Amino acid sequence: TKESAFVYAVTAAGLVHAVTRSCSAGNVTECSCDTKLQGGGSASEGWHWGGCSDDIHYGMAFSRSFLDAPIRNASGKSGNGLLAMNLHNNEAGRQAVAKLMSVDCRCHGVSGSCAVKTCWKTMSSFEKIGRFLKDKYENSIQISDKLKKKLRRKEKSQRKIPIQKEDLLYVNKSPNYCVEDQKLGIPGTQGRECNRTSDGPDGCNLLCCGRGYNTHVVRHVERCECKFVWCCYVRCRRCETMTDVHTCK
Repeated sequence: TKESAFVYAVTAAGLVHAVTRSCSAGNVTECSCDTKLQGGGSASEGWHWGGCSDDIHYGMAFSRSFLDAPIRNASGKSGNGLLAMNLHNNEAGRQAVAKLMSVDCRCHGVSGSCAVKTCWKTMSSFEKIGRFLKDKYENSIQISDKLKKKLRRKEKSQRKIPIQKEDLLYVNKSPNYCVEDQKLGIPGTQGRECNRTSDGPDGCNLLCCGRGYNTHVVRHVERCECKFVWCCYVRCRRCETMTDVHTCK
């Protein structure tokens, strides 16, 4: 499903991000900053490579060897299509990290005149990478489960449109996560607590799948207004609060 495609991609991206960050921070003996950029730049434009560029090449190589090797070693011809799809989704996650690399610079000169700039490459925040992959998840591509020479779209009318490296691929349409299905391990959303005023994923409109929600009052009892009394104990009042709790029908 497209949900599992997202999980493969975000896991691979997370591994690249974490390992590369550790390299730049000097926490891993096998790697450090990206040395390939040192000494280069554009003198005419007044900048040069310096600082510590994130060595994303090492992070991506580590992610490939750690995550892809078990998939490649899996046996069984019947699963080849799924294996190729999982490998593609892993790589899509890694490509997202590489695509969102940016250049940071620091100015040098008299009184901050920025006569010369030192620049280095850095990864985007993982939150930004996650949003990029979430967008790819929303626009994921269904592919044929009959693998021939390469992965191809299920819709015959769209097969001439190339599949990009960053695209997420899936074979089966997603089940209905709103309704409980014990065979698939889906708990459904009945009884889930929701936020009546939210338009986000925790909101009752979305989480309850249009079934509506029940409202009940919950009484909370807790200690409050605690004071230290000499000597030597703490005296508190007992406070009660009433709150509305909404759960999906």
